Amino acid sequence: MEFTIGFIGSGNMAAAMIGGLIKAKTVAPIQLLISDLDTGKLAALKSEYGLMTTEDNEEVAKKANILFLAVKPHQYEAVISQIKAVVDEQTIVVSIAAGQSIAAIEKAFGKKIKLVRSMPNTPALVGAGMSALMKNEHISDDEMNQVISVFKSFGSCEVVSESLIDSVIAVSGSSPAYVYLFIESMADAAVWQGMPREQAYRFAAQAVLGAAKMVLETEAHPGSLKDAVCSPGGTTIAAVIELEKSGMRASVIKAMEACVNQSRSMQKKGG
Repeated sequence: MEFTIGFIGSGNMAAAMIGGLIKAKTVAPIQLLISDLDTGKLAALKSEYGLMTTEDNEEVAKKANILFLAVKPHQYEAVISQIKAVVDEQTIVVSIAAGQSIAAIEKAFGKKIKLVRSMPNTPALVGAGMSALMKNEHISDDEMNQVISVFKSFGSCEVVSESLIDSVIAVSGSSPAYVYLFIESMADAAVWQGMPREQAYRFAAQAVLGAAKMVLETEAHPGSLKDAVCSPGGTTIAAVIELEKSGMRASVIKAMEACVNQSRSMQKKGG
C-alpha cells in the first residue's frame, strides 16, 4: 500500500488497530500518521512503532488517504467541524465510533464524502480482531476492497447492513469483555482448587482459544461440539448442568440485550 493511513485519536481501539497494521506489515510505520492532544500517548506510540505523530488533527486530515476517526463518539461533532474543510473528496473516511450513524456523520461534514462505518474490537492488537464494515453510496467496490484489506491485516471482517450495527456491537464489539470475565472466573475456580494463578490463566485462555477455533474451522454447530465433550455421567455434563441451573445462557442473552439497548440509545443521541 503506497498511501498514508491517518488516525485522529490514539485510544485503546486505535492503538490496537495500529499495532495490528504494523505487526502484519500491511504498511510501514512511516505510512501512519497519528494525532492526539494527549502527548503522552503519542510519545508511547512513536517510541514503540516509530510512526509519525502530531497534535494537529488538520494535518492528518490533509495527508491521509484513509482517515480513521478514532475519537470518542461525543467528540465527533467538534473534530469533524475542525477538519471538514480540509478533507479531500477522494479521502476515505472510516468511523470506528458506536452511536454515530452514516447519516449523522455525513450531516456533520456537510458535503459529499467517501465514508465507511466500522465496528472493530480490541483483539485486533494480536491479529485476531473481528470487524463489521458498512459503506455509504460514494464508496466504490475498489475503495471498499482497500478498506477490507486494511481490516483483514489485523483479523477478520465482514460487510453488513447498518441496520445490524447494534447486534454487531453486542456480539463482537463489546463481547471480548464478556469472554475476559469468563476466563477470569474459570481461573479463579482453578486457583481455588490449588492451581497457581498465572498457570490458571494460561489453561483457561487456551481452552477458550481452542474452542473458538473448533467452531470456526470445523463449522460444526456449537451444540454438537458441546455434546461431543459431554460423556454420559461424566464431569463435563455435571458442569454444564450447573451452568444451566445458574442461567448462563439467559445471563449472556440479557447482557447482550443491555448492550444493544445502550447502543440504540447512543445512536439516537448521535443522530
